[in-house]
Amino acid sequence: MNKHEISYNDKGHGQPIIFIHGFCESKEMWLAYEDALSPYYRILTPDLPGHGESMWMDEEITLEEVAVILGVWIDELALEKPIVIGHSLGGYVTLALAEIMGDELGGIGLFHSTAFADDQDKINTRNKTLDFVNKHGVEKFVKSFVPPLFQDNPDAELQEKMDYILKLAQKTSFPGLVAFTKAMRDRKDRSNVLSNFKGKKMMIAGQTDTAIKIGDSRQHEKLVDFYFELTGTGHMGMIEREAKCLEVIGKFMDRYVNEKLV
Repeated sequence: MNKHEISYNDKGHGQPIIFIHGFCESKEMWLAYEDALSPYYRILTPDLPGHGESMWMDEEITLEEVAVILGVWIDELALEKPIVIGHSLGGYVTLALAEIMGDELGGIGLFHSTAFADDQDKINTRNKTLDFVNKHGVEKFVKSFVPPLFQDNPDAELQEKMDYILKLAQKTSFPGLVAFTKAMRDRKDRSNVLSNFKGKKMMIAGQTDTAIKIGDSRQHEKLVDFYFELTGTGHMGMIEREAKCLEVIGKFMDRYVNEKLV
């Protein structure tokens, strides 16, 4: 694998849907979605550079550079009008991809994400993350980072899933973690990209999300075709409310995308 090569899963046939994972995550986040949706669609789940099995490239990276890499990957696979759905950081990458690919994409989805740039409080948090990781490393950081992303008082089943996500997060490379923290901190506002994108647009938000405040999410409702809020759900709705999220994605595809792409 060369330094620009993306590791990915590819399952099913038909209309391609690309799921992009978030910060300190990997393609394994989407295994249940691959199984549930691959009988109807072609599901592709890449590892972002420095995450999962995708090699790290350079000491620094921008979201625009990540979008270019994924755009090349999409072209190499000859994917026509893919639907791109990104969680958190994956949503930021999705919007950067929409900016350069435009109507080459059939639709986009933001999953606990935002088109807004970081405000000053969030920038300060990113800088604190950099300081902490440089002092203590990846493993100690993710142990403090992952649990608050979920709803409080998880049951045994959700706790087991949280433990699995934590193990995945610990595999994130140190340079990848640092570089993507900077890339998220320094990203530009892409609300105009979301507003002007001509394909169909979806957003799924969590009402108790501490990473993407629900008030910010609600400001996106007028910019998308299909907006849905998950009650009693934190930042990890695709894990916390898996069945409901699959239902919402199915409705988005049926109501907006499938008809448009026929």
